[in-house]
Parts: sequence; C-alpha cells; structure tokens
Amino acid sequence: MKENSLQDKKSLRTLTKANPDWDELAKDCVCFANAQGGSIYFGIEDDEDLPPVGQKIPEHLPAKLQKQIQGRTINVSVIPQLKIAENHAEYLQLLVQRNATAIASTSNGRYYMRVDDDCKPILPDELTRLLADKGAFVWEAQSYLNVTSKEYDIEKLTQFLSDIQSSDRVSQFVKDKAPEELMEHYFFTSQNHLTNLGVLWIGKREHRAKLLYAPSIQFIKYDEDEQKVNKLVWDDYSKNPKDLVQSVLNEIPDWKEGVEIADGIFRKNISNYDEAVIRELIANALVHRPYTTKGDIFINLYPDRLEIHNPGLLPLGVTPKNILHKSIQRNPHLAKVFYDLKLMEKEGSGYDKIYESLLSSGKPIPEPIEEFDRVKVTVRKRIVNKHVIQFIEKVHQEFQLRSKEIISLGLIAQHTSLTAIEFGNILGLEEKEAIKTWLGRLLEFKLVKSRGKTKGTSYYVEPSVLKKHDFKGKTSLKNISPHRLDALIIEDLTRYGKSAISEIHQRVGKEIPIRTLRYQINQLVDLEEIIKEGEKKGTKYFIDK
Repeated sequence: MKENSLQDKKSLRTLTKANPDWDELAKDCVCFANAQGGSIYFGIEDDEDLPPVGQKIPEHLPAKLQKQIQGRTINVSVIPQLKIAENHAEYLQLLVQRNATAIASTSNGRYYMRVDDDCKPILPDELTRLLADKGAFVWEAQSYLNVTSKEYDIEKLTQFLSDIQSSDRVSQFVKDKAPEELMEHYFFTSQNHLTNLGVLWIGKREHRAKLLYAPSIQFIKYDEDEQKVNKLVWDDYSKNPKDLVQSVLNEIPDWKEGVEIADGIFRKNISNYDEAVIRELIANALVHRPYTTKGDIFINLYPDRLEIHNPGLLPLGVTPKNILHKSIQRNPHLAKVFYDLKLMEKEGSGYDKIYESLLSSGKPIPEPIEEFDRVKVTVRKRIVNKHVIQFIEKVHQEFQLRSKEIISLGLIAQHTSLTAIEFGNILGLEEKEAIKTWLGRLLEFKLVKSRGKTKGTSYYVEPSVLKKHDFKGKTSLKNISPHRLDALIIEDLTRYGKSAISEIHQRVGKEIPIRTLRYQINQLVDLEEIIKEGEKKGTKYFIDK
C-alpha cells in the first residue's frame, strides 16, 4: 500500500495519544474532499503494508474520529470503517468522499487540496478556478435541456451500439446489456431524460446546439509570414465527439505530409505529425476541457510547428511540469466512452504515448503552456536527429522495450547524455526513485550507463551499443572521461594562465556540465596539480610554473 493522491497512512498513535492534533487531521480531510476523495488508514505505519500483529482498535474511536472531523470542517463527508488485515490485526479506514459541488474548508476558513501525496494550501486566486472545476465535474451527468430519453438521434445511437460491440476494451457483460441499459451504463440517460453527455454523444443536432458550450473546432493554416492560407471549421453541432475527431483526421490533407529518410537500401517515410499524436491531443482537448467554459478548440498549423489551443485552464493540481504524471478527470464519464471506443489511451497514459511517438521519430517532446484562459500544446515538426529513429527502432526490436524505457532512451540519445537533474526536469520528476522507474531495464540491458553519484549522476548510451546499431550521433564532450577532462583542464590553464571557472568552461567545451567541470577542478586542487586563488565569484585557477 503506497501513499498517493488517493490514500494516506498514519500511525494509530495519531488518534490515541493524549492530545491528538484534530485540526491537522481535519486539514487532511479537506484536502481529499477538494480533490478526488480518498482514504486515510490509521494503524498502518508509513513504511509498512500491514498493521502491527495483535493491534486492536478501541470501540469508541471511529465515532469519536467522525465527530471531531465533522466539527472542524465544512462541506466534508467522512465514513470511518473498522477493517481487519491479512494478519488478523485491526486498523481504521477513514473514507473521505469527494465534494463534487462545493468547496470544502476547515471550520476556521482555510482551504486545502491533495496533490500527489501532499496536502497543499489553496491560494485566494485559485478558489475561483477550483469552483469552476466543481461545476465542470457534475456537468456531464446533469440534464439542463429536458430532452426525453426517446429523443435521441437513431443514426448516432446505432453507431454507438455498433462501436461498443466491436470494441475489445468492453467486457461481454456490458455488451450483453439492452440499448436502454447501455445508455444508463454510460450515463447518457437519467430518469428518462438525456443527460448533457447523452445529448453530446447521441442527441440530435438541434439539442446539441442548445447545450451551454457544445464543442466546436477550428483549423487554421499559416504560411511563413504567419498569414492565414486555409481554414476549416466544425461548428454546426451536427457531429458528436467521435465524429469531430474523425473529421479532423480525415479532412485535413496536411497530416499526410512527411519526409523520407534513408534506412539502409530502403527509404522510410516519417510524418510531419503522427496521426496517433494528433488523435491523442484532440481527444484530450475534448475530454478534459471544462464544458462550463466558452471557447473553441483551435488547431493552428505553422510551417515549423503545430499548436492545439484548448479553452479553460488545467485542473487545479495539474501543471505543465507534472502533466506527464498527474491526471485529474474533469469529465470521467466522457473519458470512459472515449477509452472504451479506443479513441484515446487510458487515463494517465495518453501523454506517455505522445512522448513515445515523438521521441521514436527523433523529434522534440511536446511543449504544454498554460496561458490566461487556455492551455496550448506545441508539437515541433523538425527532426532533431534522424539517426535516433533507426537506433530506437533497432533496439526496440531486440529488447522489446516498454513505453517509459523508449521515452528515456530517446531523450538520452537525443541529448547524448543527461544528468539526473536534467532528466528529472525534462520529465517533471522530483524523486530519484522515479528516475529509476523511468529508466526501467535500460541499465540492466546495458543500453544505458551511469556515472557519478546522487544529483551528479549522469546517464549516457553505452558506446558499444551505439556502434552495434550504427548510431551516427554528434560527437560531444558531455561524456568525456574524468582523466581526459583533467588533461583538458591542465592543458587549458597551461596555455591561458589564471582563469575563472566560467572562462575555462567556455574554452574546453560548454556542452560539459558545469557541475562535472567544477568537481574535476576541485579534485585537481586537492591533488595540488592546480592552484586556487580567491573566493566565490572572484575565484581563479592556475598552474604554478
């Protein structure tokens, strides 16, 4: 049992000591209520999966805990439950329900939210954003238009039923349901009326047009001078989300363009923009946008890049930096339909797929940016290194790499080498253990090697692997061995005399990480091969001739 955004563990002493910190526990409950809900397990230590053998929960404790939390919070609902573990020891599970309609707070007016395994305060300017998200969470299951469940578009319902039957992501139990049961199962209907989601997917055009903010998409192509040369618009409300995705893929001829690269005696075509990447980005825009916010989805195509603009901001707790790992569903029922119909990857793996596709094609990773009222994702057209494409393909065929391993290998191959800090910054990783997870079996397969310790660790592709797979990357000093770097530093100071580290860095090679250079210079100082003079920014190094 691991602590994450949905569960937390606490010692039983938290509740049974002389003066329990009830205010701190109330804060934790507010955090879960404002996020996705979750559970707090009392009686299981942080580094354990089971409670201590023989542990018993006092009979009065569940009721006392519930009373204390309710008296210290607003808009928080908790349910304490006594549980018995595999080792027959008892522990207490406090289920905190997500508040989908109101903002939870402590009784003294403080607001918090659970982000990953931490409890973060909500700043005043974030409250409006959180309130908007609350409305978005309940939008799809409500019915504003009073459209009866019999007023569906027969063609769209027939297509939906056919898609369900042909999907290998849907269980046979669901497929065997009657049409009316399927519509209830996917929250298309409620109390004999079409929900907003139902209108969006199987409703008639006139009903879809009356939705508060039904999705519409604009495609605009620009030339080198950023002048519009083509425009396509899907805004007549005749299409449901699946139709919109298919129209974007089928009606824009630019997706078929690409370049050819040599692959031995053959030629290989690399699309400017891979269909899987486009599909995932458009599906994400439709699924994760707040349907309580006005605005079209824009697809802007420039000579060197593609931009997807989605109205509304990211859900609170998700940032451009952690978007690869953190996922908060705004429209979970719509996301379920998209996944079951194979229109997108499962929650939390969509951006993995985008990264994998781009890096396998030798291209830069996507660039998400949160602007004033929208989220923009930029995908670059250029190929950073065409040799990475064949290299990744050959290695994958031999070792059957996993998605995270392909992403990690592609990044390291593109950059020649990456320090642990650089690797973590690119992927938004905060912990060293997370880096190991992403590297997976690359070190075990000896595809990647590491040098250094802790934050100074650098990762690079094993030279023998590069040679074996005929990888023609750029020559770089990033992986220079310590003894060769020592010789380079001594040669530089012999030639140029007393110098600051920035001057040495400029001359011997800026691609060498400054941290590595500084470490080797300090080693040479300790060995008295070079002399240090001055302090801090005034420090100079020289050789005593």
